[in-house]
Amino acid sequence: MKKIRIGVLGAYRGTSMINYCKSSEDAQVVAICDKCEATLAEQKTHIDDPSVAFYLTFDEFIKHDMDAVVLANYANEHAPFAIRCLNAGMHVFSEVLPVQTMKEAVELIEAVERSGKVYAYGENYCYIPSCYKMRTLYREGLIGEFEYGEGEYVHNCESIWPSITYGESEHWRNNKYATFYCTHSIGPLIHITGLRPVSVIGLEGTNIARGLRTGQKGGSFGIEMITLENGGIIKSIHGGLYNNSIWYSVYGSKGRMETGREDGEGIHMLYTHSDEFSGQYRPDDRRDYDMNAEKLDKTVPFGHGGSDYYSMYNFIEKLKGNAGADTIDVYEALDMFLPGMFAYRSVLNGGMTMAIPNLRNPEERNKWRNDTFCTDKKVGGEMYVPPFSQGELDIPESVYAQMKALWERELESKSGYMNAAFTQGAAEK
Repeated sequence: MKKIRIGVLGAYRGTSMINYCKSSEDAQVVAICDKCEATLAEQKTHIDDPSVAFYLTFDEFIKHDMDAVVLANYANEHAPFAIRCLNAGMHVFSEVLPVQTMKEAVELIEAVERSGKVYAYGENYCYIPSCYKMRTLYREGLIGEFEYGEGEYVHNCESIWPSITYGESEHWRNNKYATFYCTHSIGPLIHITGLRPVSVIGLEGTNIARGLRTGQKGGSFGIEMITLENGGIIKSIHGGLYNNSIWYSVYGSKGRMETGREDGEGIHMLYTHSDEFSGQYRPDDRRDYDMNAEKLDKTVPFGHGGSDYYSMYNFIEKLKGNAGADTIDVYEALDMFLPGMFAYRSVLNGGMTMAIPNLRNPEERNKWRNDTFCTDKKVGGEMYVPPFSQGELDIPESVYAQMKALWERELESKSGYMNAAFTQGAAEK
């Protein structure tokens, strides 16, 4: 069988997807694109295949003969590139996040529907082995009907901020609102239950001293309180609190499941308590799973507990025609992201409960077709909102100059976070 030809936009975060293709019998990288010459040059040193083409502009890259494109570019710029690829007849694997505005959400959905191509959202935390085991057990009915869940993705990025923002004052990370980067905490719970979010209340962390040191203009962390279509509730927390933590918990009508924590026994551990039927309570009925024992050896070089491997594996399987391949489609991707977007609208409206549109229904789309609400000035236009609910923050240019100097020093030494990214697969964009 002929290998599926993959193009990768984003030579830094895209490293993990490139590594997958190196190990795959079914896919090969044929083109890589990045706007940063230094990053592209570094990637070239890790590519043994002389037939791989390298591009500095997307306009040239998209002309390359390929079957599918991996979008690992800036997290607020995926939708426009995804739409162009779909319109050009290519399948799309979109890293987080799927869209920046409701206008993009409508346009992306309609591009997917019109093209008939595969769109897969790369929310890798859904494929962490412990989270995926929770999905399997939930679908088997182990804990009954979903009632409450918590998703936690706390990542203090202060030490690596120069490496992931390059000293750009307008980098998306510096301009994101507190509830924007939400799908690592929300996504696994949506994927476990298969339930659609219908409303959300948002909260914003306002102790911003840590962020100001690196040039961040938004709240320090975000919380979403989400109601699902069955009445169940999700609490999602994410952002730059002091200590890193990744953790998920799900309560059902006859049991509970939760992962370990990153700083404790580890995200690879899963603990379950369940009853035979609702109303029977047996607190001693506990099963523990060490998911490290179930990981494929080939996932070891991949980040996020091996999940980078599984998200790409399912995408390639889907392109091969495997109807059972578990990819996240455009509708589910928006179920994971829209709660964060509407949580910030909730914050700006004093904590008001906000309804979450169901864009599966074409009749709901027209209301949002021209909605450009976002914190990106060049995209938001008249609907631009500040990244912080209390208004624009005045950050000295010297802060960004310092971040840029640190980034350039790292480039010169080819050490630290950047070097680790190319040997193990970049965790950030």
